Amino acid sequence: MTVAALAVAALCVVPLVVVVVKAFDVGPAAAWDLLWRPRVGELLRNTAGLVVCTVTLTTVLGIGTAWLVERTSLPGARFWRVLMVAPLAVPAFVNSYAWVTVRPDLQGLDGAVLVTTLSYFPFVFLPVAAVLRGLDQSLEDSARSLGLGPWKAFFRAVLPQLRPAALGGMLLVSLHLLSEFGVLAMLRFPTFTTAILEQFQVAFSNSAGSLLALVLIALCLALLTAEQLLRGTTRYARLGRGTTRRALPARLGRWTVPALAGMALLTVLALGVPLGSLVYWFRAGSGGLTESTFDPAELVSTLWGTLRLAVLAGLVSVVAAFPVAWLIARRRSWLSVLVERATYVASSLPGVVIALALVTLAVRYARPVYQTAAVLVAAYVVLFIPRAMVSIRASLAQAPEELTDAARALGDRPMRAFLRVTLPLTAPGVLAGFAMVFIATSTELTATLLLAPTGTQTLATAFWSASESIDYAGAAPYAAALVLVSAPLTYLLLRRNDEEPAL
Repeated sequence: MTVAALAVAALCVVPLVVVVVKAFDVGPAAAWDLLWRPRVGELLRNTAGLVVCTVTLTTVLGIGTAWLVERTSLPGARFWRVLMVAPLAVPAFVNSYAWVTVRPDLQGLDGAVLVTTLSYFPFVFLPVAAVLRGLDQSLEDSARSLGLGPWKAFFRAVLPQLRPAALGGMLLVSLHLLSEFGVLAMLRFPTFTTAILEQFQVAFSNSAGSLLALVLIALCLALLTAEQLLRGTTRYARLGRGTTRRALPARLGRWTVPALAGMALLTVLALGVPLGSLVYWFRAGSGGLTESTFDPAELVSTLWGTLRLAVLAGLVSVVAAFPVAWLIARRRSWLSVLVERATYVASSLPGVVIALALVTLAVRYARPVYQTAAVLVAAYVVLFIPRAMVSIRASLAQAPEELTDAARALGDRPMRAFLRVTLPLTAPGVLAGFAMVFIATSTELTATLLLAPTGTQTLATAFWSASESIDYAGAAPYAAALVLVSAPLTYLLLRRNDEEPAL
């Protein structure tokens, strides 16, 4: 496991090394002049403000909706559970496009916070809901028996148990914001990511863009340090779940109607607006109200290419993430922390930076793999491995190591004990990680544009190409296909997460 984790960390670190080497090509004087500018200060304020505002709102929405769905008498809980995860199937840049068509004046920080919050709050909802579903009800009952009211019992007994899952979701949101491009470009809100792409596209300056990427790496290290301090070393797994009985949901009473209204409003904002916009443009194109270059045969080939890449990237990412997550959960040391930090730092870089680094390496040292799917899948793994690792790590934190030790004591070899005990207990986390990587791969844009082999196109790149050409009607079918591809996987994921393994 340790050797495999080190190999994964090495893969993630290689693009960082390329970025650092390129950054030093600028020279000390030029680097100082480039970084010590009012423009860089503006980019830093914009990026920090976006992260603080969006992470705060996504955390409140994610924990609040997860508690309503999993631990209260909210009518139609299964229905709302699906709707709270469904925004992951809508690419953030599609969401921003929909909002811009509804409100053309939606720009700047306010627009960016609105769109990113509606797009990314499921990153917090999904792991928190999974923990709430399997959390021992006796913890909350013990707090109530000691005289605490429902709210105090929740904050004292339940909320601390959600800390690993919530912090993991918050970290994913933060890292995604650091590398976000499509939303911010469409809403005209400059951050380091948009500035880096400008350096590559306008000034053709690889070194200057890499120098700005170093600032993103520093921001990522600050976020990782904060998450490490807040997570602490508390143990959350336990042997047995106490008395087995059906958990009694908290009665909402007179708050049922406001809760339903809030969930409905969130659903309309996160799903209704983008889907309504897509339906409008789809009907406009099919009804001949506007010109469109859409070709159904091209949609089929694009769909197949997307599915093939997403499944491959999901499988490789889960396999690569498991040893890292295991090392973090089971053998916590300076080495495991270093491996974890390496994977997170690499994923914080924009897809265009990772793509250009891999292109440089492929052209110089591995020319036969250049313009192949192998390089593109490697970029997906570097970019999205934290999504799989957070889910797997949370499952391992809830799976007692003593059960594996017991299997070993009864004569099982290490691999047999892993397959019989550890893997079944972590299966929901593995499946959640695969689903999140699958969806992320389907909607990834910048790295795919640069690394996709000649003739290969995904739904995301086809949509972006059509929207850039102001062919909104032609872009709508590709965006609708993205939603349809992710919906069945999300449903199966939620069904599987309902079946909590007994510890």
